[in-house]
Amino acid sequence: MNTWITWGRRMGAALAILGSAGLMALPAAAQVRGAELVVGQVAPLSGVLASTGTQMVLGGRIYFDAINAQGGVHGATIRQWVVDDGYKVPDTVRLTREMLAKPEVVALYGFAGTANVTQLLTDGVLEQGGAALVAPYTGGESLRSPFNPWIFHVRAGYGDEAEHMVQQLTTLGMNRVAVMYQDDGFGKAGLAGVEAALARRNLKLVVSAGYERNTDKVDDAVKAIKAADVHAVIMIAVNKPAAAFIQRYREQGGGAQLYNISVVDPTELVKLAGLKNAHGLGISQVVPYPFRPQLPVVREYQALLKKYAPEAEVNYTSFEQFLGAKVLVEALRRAGPAPTRAKVVKALESLQNYDLGGVSLGYSPTNRIGSRYVEVTVIGSNGRLMK
Repeated sequence: MNTWITWGRRMGAALAILGSAGLMALPAAAQVRGAELVVGQVAPLSGVLASTGTQMVLGGRIYFDAINAQGGVHGATIRQWVVDDGYKVPDTVRLTREMLAKPEVVALYGFAGTANVTQLLTDGVLEQGGAALVAPYTGGESLRSPFNPWIFHVRAGYGDEAEHMVQQLTTLGMNRVAVMYQDDGFGKAGLAGVEAALARRNLKLVVSAGYERNTDKVDDAVKAIKAADVHAVIMIAVNKPAAAFIQRYREQGGGAQLYNISVVDPTELVKLAGLKNAHGLGISQVVPYPFRPQLPVVREYQALLKKYAPEAEVNYTSFEQFLGAKVLVEALRRAGPAPTRAKVVKALESLQNYDLGGVSLGYSPTNRIGSRYVEVTVIGSNGRLMK
């Protein structure tokens, strides 16, 4: 899919829920006329990360819809231009180049994949385009260090998540740890984070086992990890391969405590692996618990989800991207009327200790990591996440 998508107020009911098959494309004649701020989003709306990609787009859409309903930003409507890369690195690069060739695109938002975004840096795509990428759905350390000026992170890094999980495990006396990881930049970043966290405690990983990206071929990993007789397994995996590992490992008698890094959808895991197998899985999270309306920003998210996507359920991924959309909209405001890409970058740098509604983050000319918040949740006996 490589088309313009306009999420207008009038289309709210028709596009209330984004199906797993992808997004409805609006013809050119349906596009909103007048002043527009175009935000480009490359998302995995097909392939192994399709359900995640759908939630990513939804989280931004409900906030952009709400802002547009209030008159937009300085009178301009925000247009969310969404294209599907299928979680494939070459497609991410190609589609991003096409987006940045359009001068009306003032910023990029909500991409997915450590390897995908890393390639944009390696190929100089972001630098050549001069546009900020806000709230990518990745915690890869290669995107954070060394410093690069183009990516503004809303989430903590995989190293932060690994440290939190290892701290919890070792506190409980579970010192024999294995890692099941996706064999690419994403998986290796998480693996390195776990190894570093263990090393800080004078421990070593018992075994690590990879699987091929864009597949759920995890049988070799199940065999290697089950044979190692570990206390805990930390998975650096996306939905389908994570679910395949959980199901096969449990069905073959594997009894270790299972954890997964934040990039999975617990509802999808329960659906694919079965509640019996997924029950008790720990999942690290990089944004606050969105299921209880205790924080102002959670109440706002839940209200807008109900208004603009009434059939959708509360979800960590859509909430994270909702936060990212709030960050981007505030930057567009601060950039003033008719913002340029450079003005948006400067405006983002001015968001120091910015309160989104009970959740604060901050950037500066020398810092692009907005938050290091991490906590661990668990899939309960009813299939829902518990704190």
